[in-house]
Amino acid sequence: MNNFQFKNPVKIIFGKETIANVADEIPKDANVLLLYGGGSIKKNGVYNQVKDALKEYSITEFGGIPANPEYEVLLEALQVIKDNDINYLLAVGGGSVIDGTKFLSAAALYTGDTPWDILKNSIRTEVGMPFGTVLTLPATGSEMNSGAVITRRETKEKLGMGGPGLFPQFSILDPRVISSIPQRQLANGIADAFTHVLEQYMTYSVGALLQDRFAESVLQTLLEVAPKVLKDPTDYEAISNYMWSCTMALNGLLMQGVPTDWAVHAIGHELTALYGIDHARTLAIIAPSHYEYNFETKKDKLAQYAERIWNVTEGTLEEKARIGIEKTESFYKGLGIDTKLSDYTSEYEGTAETIANRFKERGWTGLGEHKSITPEKVEEIVKMSY
Repeated sequence: MNNFQFKNPVKIIFGKETIANVADEIPKDANVLLLYGGGSIKKNGVYNQVKDALKEYSITEFGGIPANPEYEVLLEALQVIKDNDINYLLAVGGGSVIDGTKFLSAAALYTGDTPWDILKNSIRTEVGMPFGTVLTLPATGSEMNSGAVITRRETKEKLGMGGPGLFPQFSILDPRVISSIPQRQLANGIADAFTHVLEQYMTYSVGALLQDRFAESVLQTLLEVAPKVLKDPTDYEAISNYMWSCTMALNGLLMQGVPTDWAVHAIGHELTALYGIDHARTLAIIAPSHYEYNFETKKDKLAQYAERIWNVTEGTLEEKARIGIEKTESFYKGLGIDTKLSDYTSEYEGTAETIANRFKERGWTGLGEHKSITPEKVEEIVKMSY
């Protein structure tokens, strides 16, 4: 097992009727900016629960943060922060709202020329404006980590940011919010969380036995509850396990002491930036091709995955490994998610070259756990996904 240091300061408040607890977590004298997305929280009752809990607070609102939070929209919110002397942020939404709030947390205290530099230059945020979250859409794990990904519409870019100053102070997780989430978003959330685990697991062994089994337990739980959640999103046992699995998939625990990949995400982000494809669906497009292209370096872990997750007991190591790839693609398809770029756009020709050139321009010369996936290899992987 590799050396590691791990600290996660996020307070999790989990369970039924916990949204009212938000008033216990925010300083009474805070000047709060309430951030949310397209307005679904006003239809499912979450907005009213939050407003009732914070009726004694000074609240300013900013709605309309889109899926794949857009830099241009967030700049409008940043101006609201400055104009209203905001000193505390509250994200009520899914990963997009929370990621957008993390950007604002960093940008509100940033003293450089333009906030885009935080993303463009990978500036680590050591101290941000304090914020909390009320999770309404499990998927990204953003409610318990310090990372965020922001899209810039003008340049069709999607870049990441992070740092210890971007952990939420608290996150409220009431699984009952899932009952109002559309099927497409539920399927996306399951696929997103599943792939988050694979990015931290599908590399090579360093003898981290417990870490492997942590990862496998999340994968197994997602597989078990996925059909139940999709069939009945009011099944409390299923949705509570689903929500907690999404959080555990990317709160930092699984990656400690082990090599991690993240090439699937890096490439997938480009597909979202270029074509507006749902984040989870870009992962389903890229992951099978990525594992096939890098088969020789991943086959040991792929075979272990096939054995432990899919109960594949017969065949050679190579045969088991290939079944692992097939099972993964079938899993995405079983969620109703297409796994080829051509299923989403007829204008896919040239995409591989465009993405490879972008990586070259940014100096991204080696992705993956071995830092060996060059832009030229990225081009081949994307072509395999057509």
